[in-house]
Formats: sequence, structure tokens, C-alpha cells
Amino acid sequence: MHRILEAPSRRRRAEFLAAVSRSRDLHRGLVAPPGTVEAFERYLERLRGPANIGYWIRTGENELAGVIDLSEIVRGVFQSAYLGYYAFVPHCGHGHMSRGLRAVLGEVFRVHRLHRVEANIQPGNGASLGLVRGLGFRREGFSPRYLKLGGRWRDHERWALTVEDWRKFSRAG
Repeated sequence: MHRILEAPSRRRRAEFLAAVSRSRDLHRGLVAPPGTVEAFERYLERLRGPANIGYWIRTGENELAGVIDLSEIVRGVFQSAYLGYYAFVPHCGHGHMSRGLRAVLGEVFRVHRLHRVEANIQPGNGASLGLVRGLGFRREGFSPRYLKLGGRWRDHERWALTVEDWRKFSRAG
């Protein structure tokens, strides 16, 4: 079995930027991935800080299928992070993000020793809602005008998973 996770790096910058470009319609209004060399460099720099961890998701053919990032990691008594992710065309809808997020959650809870991850998802994003629901996340609430994406403040649902819930879900699945 191939390794589905890869650490983000400059080595695949051209491939990453091409994937962002061809996925523009898919991402519109939902996420704003780095689409220029300068934005890509800022993205890599941000991942070097202690409050962020990034993963790229690979297909069996070693193509970039998507991105999963943890941000605003808080240690101490909280041990929590925000989860963000997006797929790339033509790999969306083929299970890569589900397999990738399952692997990332294993790293998050086993290696990085976090207690909780939270994903904030727009109510109309059925694919994203299905992804977290299928991995055992629970809906915690609704946040009106939560994030400004595509120039507009957009509503989001808050979904979370704790290590305890992940252990139960992992054993059951």
C-alpha cells in the first residue's frame, strides 16, 4: 500500500499550483488555496510555525489529490486545532480525501497528541459535510457569518472530533 500523506514542500510547487488553477471552480466561495508562487511560499512558511501542520494527499499514482491543514494549534489544557481541507480536480469524489483525513486523524491524535479538532463547514457543502460525518465528527453548532470567503461573510456549521470519539469510531469501523 502506498503512503497517502506527504509533507508539503517546494519540490511539488509547479504541480500544486497547476492543481489549484484547474480546481478554481470547485473551490470558488469555499476555500482560497495559494494560487501564486508568492502565496505558495507564504503557505510553506506558515507551516513551519508551531501552530500549523500541513499534509498533502496523494493518489496511488503519486498525484496530488488534496490538502489537509491543521491551524491555530493550542497546547496546554486545550490541545486543539482547526481542521481545513480541500480536494483537487480530477481527484475529488474518489475517496482520496476520506483515506487522507483518516490517516491525518491518526497522526493528530497519536503523534501530535491533540485532544480535539474542529472543522467549520458551509451548510451547502454536502461533500465536506459527508466527509466529516463519515469519519465520526459531531455537529456542535452553527456560526452565522463566520468566515469571509470570496469577499463575503459566510455561515458555517461547527463539527468536532475528540480523541475519545475517534478511538470509539476507529474501533467500530
